[in-house]
Amino acid sequence: MLANDFVNILKEYNFEAFFGVPDSLLKSFCSEILNMENTITANEGNAVAMGCGYYLSTGKIPVIYMQNSGLGNAINPILSLADIYEIPLLFIIGWRGEPDIKDEPQHFKQGLLTRELLNCIDLKNEILSNDINIVKKQLLTAKEYMDKTKKSFAFVVRKSTFEKEIINKDVFQEFELTREMAIKTILKLASHDSFFVSTTGYISRELYKNSKDNSRNFLTVGSMGHASSIALSIALNKKDKRIFCLDGDGALLMHLGAIGTIAVKSPCNFKHILLNNFVHNSVGSQPTSAKIMNFCEIFKGAGYKRVYTVKTQLELENIFPEFIKNKELSFLEIKIRPDDAKNLPRPEKSPTENKKAFMEKLNEK
Repeated sequence: MLANDFVNILKEYNFEAFFGVPDSLLKSFCSEILNMENTITANEGNAVAMGCGYYLSTGKIPVIYMQNSGLGNAINPILSLADIYEIPLLFIIGWRGEPDIKDEPQHFKQGLLTRELLNCIDLKNEILSNDINIVKKQLLTAKEYMDKTKKSFAFVVRKSTFEKEIINKDVFQEFELTREMAIKTILKLASHDSFFVSTTGYISRELYKNSKDNSRNFLTVGSMGHASSIALSIALNKKDKRIFCLDGDGALLMHLGAIGTIAVKSPCNFKHILLNNFVHNSVGSQPTSAKIMNFCEIFKGAGYKRVYTVKTQLELENIFPEFIKNKELSFLEIKIRPDDAKNLPRPEKSPTENKKAFMEKLNEK
């Protein structure tokens, strides 16, 4: 099914506003709505809340889009806001980890439980057809249900429901550094006894590809936005080890409040690095709100003692020795350009094997 046809039917039925977090299975859908009344939110709970505000101010039902892993962020405002106030929302949910469909290990449990979870929270749902004529009937039925009951409705979207994605290319290509260039430089300049906690997506895969010793890396393949909290706790319990967190702008923004906790604890062996390409790169390069944010000022205001920002190879090489040698809580933003990450390998070992090797290395005397 063409994403454009689907969006046109949504508009025909008066679904005109969109709020959400991009997903790889919804790339072409997200591309179609990019220049409409569309807000890419920091996390899925924010999208639900904004959707409720839209309904309160217009009386129209909004569309909330996300990957199924984002349901964890959305359940609280679904149950304690939308349900309590009888505000209907139309959900479009990418079904990563669909049973009997090969996918990454972090999606297996979520995929297995997606529809069961929706049923458990009394969120009526259907699998979206890839036949446009059937979709028309599905949307009409969903709209009639929401208008009558004031309850929400969800469409679960299988892999390949929409045609091949259209990637947003008009994004910050002027920066010199790529993600791989930045990570290679970090690995070269960091001491060989350092440990890394990397966020979900291309950053972990790039770290895996370029590291000589992946037992020093905790590759956070899921739980988007939580890598910094994992790294914080490791740093607090291993004060004799230097712990780097490799964060992405989309992940950082998803749970930005974590930096306040990090600053309160303020471990001197914690080094926070943001690889900022201003987009959700791995799911279609839709822009994040990073494009208007001054992260150095934000981190400084949150309580980080030293903050740095670079955008060239030379700047990174010049500032990195000072960044790692100072004994205060530090943040480094590296501005990079998005890329398609072609032929980027995925870890050969399972997450459990990665965890075991990391723990053994971390606890060596």
